[in-house]
Amino acid sequence: MTSAKKGSENDNRDRIIAEALRSREKWEQTYRARALKLFPPVCGRCGREFSGKRLQELTVHHRDHNHDNNPPDGSNWELLCRYCHDNEHSRFEDAEYGADDMPGPDQEPGLTHRPFANLADLLKRK
Repeated sequence: MTSAKKGSENDNRDRIIAEALRSREKWEQTYRARALKLFPPVCGRCGREFSGKRLQELTVHHRDHNHDNNPPDGSNWELLCRYCHDNEHSRFEDAEYGADDMPGPDQEPGLTHRPFANLADLLKRK
């Protein structure tokens, strides 16, 4: 092999290593990387532990649902597995969209069918 060819291979290898280091440094600045350093790799809801390849199943949940709120102490984050995270967001959406449907303290419920309305009368007949 000629020295010019070795030199280009070394340059290519150095470029790849430098790019990998930059990529790692950039990743370490993400809130996911910071959360994984701050908290143990355990789902905050179901308690399952994650490690190795399964660590990717652990997500960072923003407690106030604001992805721009990323305090350095991680007080707005909790680690949740994919299933618990999906459940949490479903509950949040249900509450958000269902809030208008709920009757207030001075309103009648929107339901008109009362299946047990005459239950007392039925029980008295026996």
